[in-house]
Amino acid sequence: MEYIGHLEGERTQLLIEHLKGTAELCESFAAKFGKEQWGYCCGLLHDIGKYSSEFQKRIRGESNAEVDHSTAGAQICMKRDGLYSFISYCIAGHHSGIPDYGNYRDTGSVSSLAGRMKKKICDYSAYKKEVRIPNLDTMPVGADENGCNDFALSTFIRMLYSCLVDADFLDTEAFMKNGETGRDSGESIEILLDKLKKYTEKWLHNTDINTVNGRRTEILKNCYEMGKREKGLFRLTVPTGGGKTIASLAFALQHAMKHHMDRVIYVIPYTSIIEQNAKIFRTILGTENVLENHCNVDYEALEELKPMQLAAENWDKPVIVTTNVQFFESLFANKSSKCRKIHNIANSVIIFDEAQMLPTNYLKPCVAMIEELVRHYGVSAVLCTATQPALQSFFGQGVKAEELCPRMEEQFKFFKRTTLKNIGKIEEDELVEKLSGEHLALCIVNTRKRAQILYSRLQGEGVYHLSTCMYPIHRKRMLDEVRERLENNKRCILISTSLVEAGVDLDFRSVYRQLTGVDSIVQAAGRCNREGKNAAEESFVSIFQFEERDYVPGQQNQLDAAEELIKKDADFFALESINEYFQNLYYLKGNSLDEKKILEQFENRNYNFAKVGKEFQLIENNTMTVFVHGDSDADKIMQQIKERGFTKAGMRKAGQYCVNVYEEQLKSLYDAGKARLVSEDMPDFYELTDQEQYNEEFGLSLEVEKGAACFI
Repeated sequence: MEYIGHLEGERTQLLIEHLKGTAELCESFAAKFGKEQWGYCCGLLHDIGKYSSEFQKRIRGESNAEVDHSTAGAQICMKRDGLYSFISYCIAGHHSGIPDYGNYRDTGSVSSLAGRMKKKICDYSAYKKEVRIPNLDTMPVGADENGCNDFALSTFIRMLYSCLVDADFLDTEAFMKNGETGRDSGESIEILLDKLKKYTEKWLHNTDINTVNGRRTEILKNCYEMGKREKGLFRLTVPTGGGKTIASLAFALQHAMKHHMDRVIYVIPYTSIIEQNAKIFRTILGTENVLENHCNVDYEALEELKPMQLAAENWDKPVIVTTNVQFFESLFANKSSKCRKIHNIANSVIIFDEAQMLPTNYLKPCVAMIEELVRHYGVSAVLCTATQPALQSFFGQGVKAEELCPRMEEQFKFFKRTTLKNIGKIEEDELVEKLSGEHLALCIVNTRKRAQILYSRLQGEGVYHLSTCMYPIHRKRMLDEVRERLENNKRCILISTSLVEAGVDLDFRSVYRQLTGVDSIVQAAGRCNREGKNAAEESFVSIFQFEERDYVPGQQNQLDAAEELIKKDADFFALESINEYFQNLYYLKGNSLDEKKILEQFENRNYNFAKVGKEFQLIENNTMTVFVHGDSDADKIMQQIKERGFTKAGMRKAGQYCVNVYEEQLKSLYDAGKARLVSEDMPDFYELTDQEQYNEEFGLSLEVEKGAACFI
C-alpha cells in the first residue's frame, strides 16, 4: 500500500516524501541555532499519524470521518526518553497551536499535552515500515547535566515549533504549486551593504566635527567600524538629529556581513516611524529587499505584491521593519500563523528603535526574550534611542551592552538645541496667557479633554488643535496646514496630545509640555528648534503642571518618577538624569514589570504556551472603532464594505476615517442613537450616524444628552 501525504488533482505526494521533505527543511532551519538533529527528528515524526488506515481512507475520499493525525507523533516522543518529550509539544500543536502542559488529571478529551497523551487515536503502527525514529544525542537549549533553565527550554520549544510549522507549510506549498511558489528572498546582505556604502560614500569625506553633518558622519563611521565586533548586545545612544536611522543600518549590515547573518530586523513602536524608516530603506536598498510588516500594510490587494505577502508569512526577506507588538507577540504566541516566522529571527541583527518604548508592563519577559535570542540564537541586539532605558540590571551575567556612539556625552552637548525651563504648577489662565503671546509654539498636554479646553480658550487665527479624536486623514490635513504656516513663519499655535512626539517632523520656536515621563519630555523637545535655526538659549522647552493631576491610564508611575527628578532640580536632558528616571520608574512599577506573570508560566517543566499566547497582548483590546463619513471617499469605502463584506484591504482604507473610543464612550453614543453597528460579523466596528457629533475643530465629540463625556 502507498501511504499518501497530500493530493492535488491527479498528483500525489507520498507521505514519506512529505515527512523527509519537511524534516530536511526543519533541519536546515534549526541548524541556525545548532540544533539540526532536533529539527530533522521533529519534521520526520510530525505527521506519522497519517499512516492510519482511517486517514488514508479520508484522503482518498473514501470516508468523511475526522482523523487526528497530530497526536500520534507526540505520544511516541513522550513514551521515549526525556529528550523527546520536548518535541511532543511541537508535534501535538503543529496545526492547533502549542498546548499547555496541563496536569495528570486531564483526560483524553482535554486539549492539553497531558490530555493528548491519554487520547485514544487510530492505529498508525504502519509508520514502522517507512520511518525510523532518529536518535537525539545533543541536549536542548536550556538544559545540560547541571539542570535546566525553564524559560530557555520553553523558548527552545517555541523556536523548534516555528521551524516545524514553516517547514511543513513550505513543503506542502511546493507540492501543491508544483514548485511554482512565487517566493523571492531578496538580495544578499553583501549586495545591500554595498548599496548602503555607495549611498553614504560622499558623507564619509566630511571630517569637520564642528558641523552637524560632520558629527553625523563621525557617528556613522563608528557604526561601520563597530559592525566588525563580535556578536552580542549593543546600545546606540544618539541625540535627536544625530542620524541614528542610517547609522544603525550601517552597523547592522556591516555586522551581518561580518558574521554571515541572514537579515536585519527593525522593531519600532509607532507605525508612523515604521513608514518613514521603511521608505528610507527602500530608497537605499531596493523595494524588493524591505518587508514592512504591521497592521497598516496589505500586500494582498495587488498581484505584483504576492512575493511580499508570502514573505510576510515567515519574514523571508533581508530587511524586516515591524512593530513591538508584532515582534514580541509573535515570540510569545502559540499559534502557527504567528510563530511561523520566529525561527528567522535567529542569526539576525535586531534594532530596537526608540528602545525606551519597550512595554513596561511586559518589560521583564521582553528583556528575558532578548537575552535568550542573544545567548542562544546567534542574534545581536541594538537598543537604539536618545533616551536610553536603564535595562542592564535586567540582563543576566555575561550580557552587557556595548555603546556604539563615539564620545556620547560630547555628542549630546553638541546637538543640544533647546533650553529646559521648569515653570512648576500654573493655573490654566496663566498658560493661556503665555500661549497667546507666542508666535510659533507647541503645547502638549496629557489628555484629549485638556487639549480641547485649551484650544477653545485660544481659538483664533493660526491656532490649531490635534488629537486622536480626529480620524487619520483629518489629522494629516491639519498637520499639512501647520507645516505650511511654520515654513512661512506665520503665527502657529498647536495644542496637541502626545501623538506629535514621535514620527512627526515639526519645528517650533517654543514648546510647552505638561509633566509626564522624561522620555516623552525629551521627545517633545525634539519638536523645538529641530533644524537648529535659532540659538539653544532662545529656544525654550517649558515643563508645567496643573494643580489637579490629569493623565491617561497607566501614566501615574511615569509622573511619580519624573517628579522625583523635579525635586532635585535635575536637568531632564542629562544622560544621568534619564538613567535615574528609568531606575525610578522600574522601581515604582515593581511586580507590574511582568503584570501578567508571564515568566511564572514557564516553571518546573510545566509550560503554559496556550495561556501565554492568549494573555500576552501589548495593546489590550478595550476600545471600539467608530467610522466617520468624512467625505465622498469615506462614503464609497463604507458602501463597498456593506456590499462586499470585510476585507483586509477595505478595512485598511476604512481605518483612515476611524476614531477609537473606549467601550463605555461608544455605549453613550450608541444609546443616544448617534452610532450603529455596521455588521454582526464585526462586533467592534461602528459608524457614526449623527454627523454633527464630528467637527473640524475637535474631531469626534462624545457629548450626549446626559452631558459631556470625559476624554482620557
